[in-house]
Formats: sequence, structure tokens, C-alpha cells
Amino acid sequence: QGFKDNLHAVFCLAENAVGPRATRPDDIHVLYSGKTVEINNTDAEGRLILADGVAYACKDLGADIILDMATLTGAQGIATGKYHAAVLTNNEEWEKACVKAGRNCGDLVHPLVYCPELHFSEFTSAVADMKNSVADRDNTPSSCAGLFIASHIGFDWPGVWVHIDIAAPVHAGERATGYGVALLLSLFGGASEDPLLNLVSPLGCNGDSPTEDMERDSKRRRLI
Repeated sequence: QGFKDNLHAVFCLAENAVGPRATRPDDIHVLYSGKTVEINNTDAEGRLILADGVAYACKDLGADIILDMATLTGAQGIATGKYHAAVLTNNEEWEKACVKAGRNCGDLVHPLVYCPELHFSEFTSAVADMKNSVADRDNTPSSCAGLFIASHIGFDWPGVWVHIDIAAPVHAGERATGYGVALLLSLFGGASEDPLLNLVSPLGCNGDSPTEDMERDSKRRRLI
């Protein structure tokens, strides 16, 4: 699509099969970030490999923008509905950009509450750095699931982190919708040489800042 910047796609995939090495309750895993996770919910497995994915993007690829997208929580459909994916990010301007990109392309997005100082305590563990599932399922579980992923690059990480939970809008009945492709192209289209993507991108023709009038940063962003 004519992207000029260093763009990587990291696929975090695992087979959910029963076997002697399956994840079990009370296991403690050391993730790629080096942090330990106590397993208190074996159904909260996707976030484990997503956490490794963002840690890999940060440590090995040196990314300064990391976007993870997954069908992560059933609670997403309750939080933002069947047609809007949920976005959680450490950057308010990128939150606005995601919403605008969704409106431009039709892959709709709505923000979740980003408040790790209040919500990450849901993962408190007596024997590890964190548990893999929340203590209180009534306390914004979709937002907390995203915070679990973010914690493996660190809440003080200076780059842009965006988490998009697409659990509900990826299907309509028994059929897939293809949700997410247009959203990514629209969101990052400003970093492309494609004039149509430049037109729909909320990040401006330079792709470096959600503020269209901002001059291009001398540092070339590496997009994930």
C-alpha cells in the first residue's frame, strides 16, 4: 500500500488444545517481558500471547508505535456494542484518531476507560507480578484485559500503545465481517504514498501526528 515507514505485523497465535503442557489454574508463567503471571483463569489465554507479542515488538523490533488488535473479551460487546470495537490507549490524541479513522472507513470504534492507577489492581497476586484475570468481573473487564497487555511494555513506556478489542464486530451471525482491515489502513494511511489512504487518514499526510498541522518529526516512526 505504499508505506514508507518500517511496518511490521506480529501474529500472536496459539492452538487451544488439551495436552500435558496445557495451562492450568495456579500455574505461574514467566512471560517474554520477564514478568510472572499467576493463572487464575484458563479462558483468559489470548492475553498471554498478546503480552508476549507487544513485548517482542518493544524489545526486539524497537517500535515506538504498537497497536494490538484481537477478539479478546466477550465483555467488549457489552461495553461498546456489536458494531463498535473498543479502543484503549495511553495517548488521548491517538484515541481521537482511532475514532475518526473508524468513522472515515466504516470500521467503527469507541473508547474504553484508560485508568491503570485504578484498574490494574484487579490483577493483584500474592505469588506473582500479576494474575491473568480480574478479581471483579463487574469492574470494566475489557479495559482491564487491555491493561494486562500494556503492563508487559510498562505503563511508563514513552511510545504510543493502542489496544483494539474487536470481539463483537468481527462477525454478523455466522459470517465474518472482515472488520479491522479498513480501520488499520485508514488509521495509518497518512504514512502511505497512496493518495486515497492519505485522504481518509486522521493522522494527516505525514502520518507522524494526529494533529494535521504539526510538522513532520525528524524521527521516522516504526509502526506495528
